[in-house]
Amino acid sequence: MILVLCYFQSTAQLSPGKLAESHSHLEGITNCTQCHELGKKVAEAKCLECHSFIQSLVNTNRGYHASSEVKSKECIDCHSDHHGLNFEMVRFDVDNFDHELTGYSLLGSHGRIECRACHVADNITQPDLKKREDTFLGLQEDCLSCHSDFHQGTLSNDCLACHEFEKFRPAPGFDHSLTEYPLKGQHEDVECKKCHEETSRNGVSFQLFSGTEFQDCKSCHIDPHRNQIPGNCASCHSESGFNAVRRISSFKHGLTEFQLRGKHSETRCMDCHVQTSDPLKVFQDKSGISEDNCIACHDDVHKGKFGERCIECHSETSFFDLKDLSYFDHSLTDYPLEGKHTNVDCRKCHEERYTDPIDFSACMNCHEDYHEGEFINEGKVPDCVDCHSVHDGFGYSLFDLEKHEKTRFPLEGAHMATPCFECHLSEDRWHFRDIGIRCSDCHDDIHEGFISDSYYPENDCRNCHQPDAWTAIDFDHVLTDWPLEGAHENVNCRACHFADSDNNSNLIQVFNELDNNCIQCHENIHGDQFEVDGMTDCVRCHDVNSWYPGRFDHNQTSFPLEGKHSEIACQSCHESYFENNTEIIQFKIESFECVDCHQ
Repeated sequence: MILVLCYFQSTAQLSPGKLAESHSHLEGITNCTQCHELGKKVAEAKCLECHSFIQSLVNTNRGYHASSEVKSKECIDCHSDHHGLNFEMVRFDVDNFDHELTGYSLLGSHGRIECRACHVADNITQPDLKKREDTFLGLQEDCLSCHSDFHQGTLSNDCLACHEFEKFRPAPGFDHSLTEYPLKGQHEDVECKKCHEETSRNGVSFQLFSGTEFQDCKSCHIDPHRNQIPGNCASCHSESGFNAVRRISSFKHGLTEFQLRGKHSETRCMDCHVQTSDPLKVFQDKSGISEDNCIACHDDVHKGKFGERCIECHSETSFFDLKDLSYFDHSLTDYPLEGKHTNVDCRKCHEERYTDPIDFSACMNCHEDYHEGEFINEGKVPDCVDCHSVHDGFGYSLFDLEKHEKTRFPLEGAHMATPCFECHLSEDRWHFRDIGIRCSDCHDDIHEGFISDSYYPENDCRNCHQPDAWTAIDFDHVLTDWPLEGAHENVNCRACHFADSDNNSNLIQVFNELDNNCIQCHENIHGDQFEVDGMTDCVRCHDVNSWYPGRFDHNQTSFPLEGKHSEIACQSCHESYFENNTEIIQFKIESFECVDCHQ
């Protein structure tokens, strides 16, 4: 215990003196190592451990301690201690201090003001430094860290962009031409406060420079036109003066209710407007006239016949450059469009100007004569409307049966149901004249060369056929060598006069050379049983009324029927057999013995 006490007493006697007030909290031998290393002097690193703000300035190469002159020294070279409680560790000659070593040159009025005018607690932002008395640390280089913002946040914080260090006014760095509103003409001579009014805001003097309305002159100037002319004043006026009017062609007429298009855009203003210098009347004489009210300025050459909406047909390009006329009401003209005419392109009829008169008194004035003069009568061509209509087109005809009755060929019978093209259309073209009125002019004469001229004079089909149908034949067979009697009167002509060829490819007609023997037309089902001299004469037994053998008398045969024999059916005795696939009834019996039939 005695040795320890002696040690402390001996070391305490080695202390060079009391610490300065700022280090007084480190008094005592137990705190020596807070600044010193054993056996060595003050450690540089220990100083900067406590004075971390100085360390950060050195690390970032900012401030006085980061200068090459100071950075090469040790802290104790300038800030020694143990000289007493009242010793000033931070001391330098303020009057001869070289401010350039801080990295912030004192320019203009900054070089003439007292140091403490800037180095005050109010200009320090760090709370720990702000508490230190008489410190020179903690200031920022930006102007607003020391000066109040006169512009109150309305402009950039870069004061040096406009101002210099000598004084705030004027601002020699400001160039109005770099703003969104460069000053031109008389604006260059106007005082700033004429546009940027001096006032107060938040209790301090204030002058607003940003946000000033300049898109329209009326933001600053009184409108002598009293809002009667829309758009920007600069469209007509210039900065040289209100009386110096520029070319008003730059005026955007689209801001008015009348958009200039086509020829209107090339028209001189005074061709439409009355020339005057009265600001309350200039260019206002056409106010309230809508774009589609053409006749307010132009003469109506149609004299109101087509209404007043000229824009439905005309455009601003030219009066003669018309639109598609889809809205034009043709019923207002002397020729209302109907039927097929409603879908015809206007230029099909109006080849030149639409106002050129058109002779519409006859279809032929516009349409070609498809019939190529076929219907000319006494030098006159009938109009198309006699047969055609505009509703159904040329493909439909109004020429009906009643009109056909007045022609050289009145329609009768089946002809009335025959479509027109069957007679009048040939090789994709219609013909109506000189097509013939004889049957053979349209129909093939299949009888030519087969019927004698005595029955068929001049090959006129009507001698036999009727117009109702080809099958309706009205021929008097009495005129021939074979008058029709009995069942023959009801037989179709074709049954006797037509036959198929062997290969069924041609139809054979027989009229002139037709034999009147029955087997010429009828099948001989008896074979040669009744032949006489090689000929079977059917009329010996049959008549023309039916096949029933009414003329046959069994009593005239070799076996007259008597008794029960007269009551039995013929087929009981006359059986049938087949010969060459033909059924033949055996009528001729060679033997009449009873045993031949009866067992």
